[in-house]
Amino acid sequence: MTPDELKQLVRAVPDFPEPGILFRDITTLISHGEGFAHCVRHLADRAAATGAELVAGMEARGFIFGAAVAARLGLGFVPVRKPGKLPVATIGIDYALEYGRDRLEIDPGAIPHGARVVIVDDLIATGGTALATAELLRQAGAAVSHALFVIDLPDLHGADRLRGAGLTVDALMAFAGH
Repeated sequence: MTPDELKQLVRAVPDFPEPGILFRDITTLISHGEGFAHCVRHLADRAAATGAELVAGMEARGFIFGAAVAARLGLGFVPVRKPGKLPVATIGIDYALEYGRDRLEIDPGAIPHGARVVIVDDLIATGGTALATAELLRQAGAAVSHALFVIDLPDLHGADRLRGAGLTVDALMAFAGH
């Protein structure tokens, strides 16, 4: 299936999480076996082209796509977690959300110094989580130059923020609007 065909598997949910927002729901894509397999293949092909040695994905939907891409490529997967979820000493980063702040943590021992890590997530909106992830991975000694997404919402300029931080950004599909 092509990315355009995969785009047809993404459900639009109006007024979620608040009125005026058209939510792009990937549940219908990941529940479609053939579509999910093709989506992972497309992401894995793009990840392989970056020379990645590890794949990192953010909680929670980045785990779905990132782990599948890592498995397809025979690479390790680095989970980027919410605070308090890892049983070992972690490093973390606080970052701004639209309404408040959040924190991400990783196990720095999971990343060999200088390892080329590609970030994989389901969606890029404002870019705050992906940008914090890149900064955190770099603090751990990773070389991070690429971020891959299933969906880009270009009107929210997240991909532009990542490019401004030195990342190459790629998405399988884009949807106008919020």
